[in-house]
Amino acid sequence: MSEIWEMGAVEIARRIRSRELSSREAVEAHLRRIEAVNPKLNAVTQLFGEEAVAAAEAADRALKAGQAVGPLCGVPITVKEDVAVGGSATTRGLVARRNAIATRDAPYIAELRAAGAIPVGRTNMPEFGMRWHTDNALHGATRNPWAADLTPGGSSGGEAAALAAGMTPLGLGSDGAGSLRWPAQCCGVAALKPSHGRVPVVSGDLPPGPIPFAFQLLGVHGPMARRIADLRLAFRHMCSSAGGDPWHVSAPFEGRSPDAPFRVALISDSGSKPHPALAGALTTAARLLAEAGYIIEEREAPFLVRSTEIYTQIMDTFSRTTAERQPLPPGLVSPAFERFWAGFTPHWQEAAGERTHDPMMERATIARAWSDMMEDTPLLLAPISSQPAWKVGADLEPEWGAGWMKALRTVVAVNLLGLPAVAVPVAVTEGVPQAVQIIGPRFREDLCLTAAEAIELRLPRITPINPRLGAAG
Repeated sequence: MSEIWEMGAVEIARRIRSRELSSREAVEAHLRRIEAVNPKLNAVTQLFGEEAVAAAEAADRALKAGQAVGPLCGVPITVKEDVAVGGSATTRGLVARRNAIATRDAPYIAELRAAGAIPVGRTNMPEFGMRWHTDNALHGATRNPWAADLTPGGSSGGEAAALAAGMTPLGLGSDGAGSLRWPAQCCGVAALKPSHGRVPVVSGDLPPGPIPFAFQLLGVHGPMARRIADLRLAFRHMCSSAGGDPWHVSAPFEGRSPDAPFRVALISDSGSKPHPALAGALTTAARLLAEAGYIIEEREAPFLVRSTEIYTQIMDTFSRTTAERQPLPPGLVSPAFERFWAGFTPHWQEAAGERTHDPMMERATIARAWSDMMEDTPLLLAPISSQPAWKVGADLEPEWGAGWMKALRTVVAVNLLGLPAVAVPVAVTEGVPQAVQIIGPRFREDLCLTAAEAIELRLPRITPINPRLGAAG
């Protein structure tokens, strides 16, 4: 039998229900794994050891008494530090928020608890979630389990690293510009970026704080795991309660199956030539989908360049809580973040392209064009970033940002249009994992998950791994 920390959420839940494994054993195995490997990676930032063991014991008593338990009974989970877990700090990577204790769970954390999941810890993220590498002045840097000299990604880099190293079978994070999918690519795990409005994005503070329009429109929360089945299980227990989110939409988990043959558009050219390893991953994924019966057609995504520009304009203009752009208070962020943002800002402004008076009008035009494309090819197979995980510190160099928004075009288009996407690892090239994303029509996460699982089932499992603290290659 596999070590408990090597199992996925579905397997753990099944073994607990069949009494092959106790909830306490599952929780304690992951707490021991965190104790063993987290000092090498710095992915888990807060532990709920006593509380988690107590919750596991309560679950075991309920099972023994023959009481009804949820489908995630006894499954340990970890939660990124920008998602509210009642009684713990929602720091968003900031020293100034180290004591910002949430008064209640985010709605979907409460829903996952009700289904039986047990939070065992919080995971690291960059300051504000506004960097594609995980580091901050509060907790320090998270290391990639595959190679210490490579970024684990960001902003859900702590979750991705914890999953890849077996510290958790299931993680919860957020995605405003690839923050679930990019770390999944860097660390070789899976992630689901849900449709806009599917999972409520609500603060755990009372009274709740303001959420700028850009984050309401472009940001979502979703699950990360090592197996697609685990994403599906978690997702089914994250969507029911709106919790005050005005964008929340109750939609069925499965929709009508598109007419056969099922076509997938391969978006291989995003305006940034894919690195050979990523090009190879796309080719492999296309071949595996074809073996599963999908018809692959190479196509161009409409308005891909303009999608990036409109995304950037909305985020640049509507991501603040004040009318005027306010300077960061001295000492709020780390010197590394200041250096990153100073170097990236000119490239960010350039990525906005020609300004429009009404970005939502153009967004609607782009959305219609993508909808028309998906009438013929309901799914898109595309890169996440067209570049693999880069060396730690690369994003602190001024020239780094010149091509980064181009590399992320298919990522930010998905955020702009509110579409679902699943990141699935495909290969390990020169010791580094590579992943692709499956993009679907709005509220058709089921189609994305099924296609991603068709790829996954034809590949060997690559995680969890013991941390490899040498250099890549």
